[in-house]
Amino acid sequence: MPAYVLEIVTLSLGLLLLLAEAFIGPQRKRLIGYAAIIGLSITFILLLFTCSCTGSSAFWKFYSPDSVALFYKGLALLCTIVVLILSLDYAPVLEKFSARAGGGPAIGEFFALPVFICTGMRWMASAIDLTSIFVSLELITIAFYVMVGYQRKNKLSLEAAVKYLILGAISTGFLVYGLAWLFGVTGQTNLSAIGTALYATENKSAALFALALLLVGLAFKVAAVPFQFWVPDVYQGAATPVTAFLSVGSKSAGFIIAYRILQPFLASPVLQSTTLSLLVALAGATLLVGNLAAISQTNFKRLLAYSSISHAGFLLLAFASVPRHATTLGPIQVVSFYLAAYLIMTLLAFAVVCVINRVSGSDDLSAFDGLAKRSPLLAFALLISAISLAGVPLTVGFFGKLFVFLLAIDAGHTWPVAIAILGAAAGFYYYLKVIRAMYWNTATDATPITISPLLKFTILVLVIATLVLGVYPQPILSLLQ
Repeated sequence: MPAYVLEIVTLSLGLLLLLAEAFIGPQRKRLIGYAAIIGLSITFILLLFTCSCTGSSAFWKFYSPDSVALFYKGLALLCTIVVLILSLDYAPVLEKFSARAGGGPAIGEFFALPVFICTGMRWMASAIDLTSIFVSLELITIAFYVMVGYQRKNKLSLEAAVKYLILGAISTGFLVYGLAWLFGVTGQTNLSAIGTALYATENKSAALFALALLLVGLAFKVAAVPFQFWVPDVYQGAATPVTAFLSVGSKSAGFIIAYRILQPFLASPVLQSTTLSLLVALAGATLLVGNLAAISQTNFKRLLAYSSISHAGFLLLAFASVPRHATTLGPIQVVSFYLAAYLIMTLLAFAVVCVINRVSGSDDLSAFDGLAKRSPLLAFALLISAISLAGVPLTVGFFGKLFVFLLAIDAGHTWPVAIAILGAAAGFYYYLKVIRAMYWNTATDATPITISPLLKFTILVLVIATLVLGVYPQPILSLLQ
């Protein structure tokens, strides 16, 4: 089965869910969420039977079902399914802040929008033309604009939506201008043809100007310094499932297009040195700002926001590392592994945050006080997530950082590795604050916390995956190779 057929299936699923939402009563809107989960799960199973075959028509100049694309398609599906499960558990909060005046809850569209975002992310994974990249990116971005401001009765959500919309529009402008400039330099929109044109280009200054514009737009998408200012406010103001989706899905989408767009520059002997220098500088600044700013945070979602920035620094460091010797994993394989690990451990953290926010109405670290007594499962799950995010051995996060360090050392990036080590050390401190709150602090409310069976199953699967892949990462490595 060709891979693009599943994109059509997912898009059709989203349209059917929107159509069904119009005819379902206010008290049965959650059925849209269950239908979306079932539909995407079937699509994920079908993904296992897709082929990397291509044809001779012009369509294949815009679309590539290579192994990297198929890997990211799987990540997009898994991420969306987990986010929908979190959304179902978070539904009471959504109903409270999004109810229509004089009417019932308005959450049906909230379960349909992630399906469209998933479609955009999966199409973007295969996009190899500037036009298809931009169209898929806008499908993702516009749906995220709506989801961030979905809680229209929550002032923080509206503030986050306005900031995200304005800064997102500005970054998109830079990206479009960069794409247009790149087309002007090469006369091509296909990335393969652009790579051929840039390989020995004589117009180096114009090509580097296009690169600078593209890096501004891409840095916003992946939350890299100095274009990370939107992240803490948007993460804090958006509904927690949306924050999880932004943290994992949006970052994965940003890095896959960064890989596609930057590849021609990295393959060019004329432009490679400058491109690598810019990426190393971005990585170092992102690692420093993300980790140091996270230390003083007292709101857990803001802490995860700065943590997300620091992880973007690790990923940029991998992108900037062209190994000098033959290694098992190249930059794209290391980035892909890191993103897969990041997906597991971050969604696990946000699953716990969703429950705490629903129960207490707060995201502050104080809301996690005494969690070990109120819900040992949630406390253990967040403990595993925190130590994995910090890179402790025997967790999947350890291998993610280890592969980045090995690749960067092989590429000769001494000082960026030193900054990354300092950042990882800082991570131990601010993640320890969460562990201390759960196990050492006294809870102000000793009421036991109940968890739905579906969410409990999801949390257990994520915990097991974090630990098993921390001992035996071969399943992910096999997919990448």
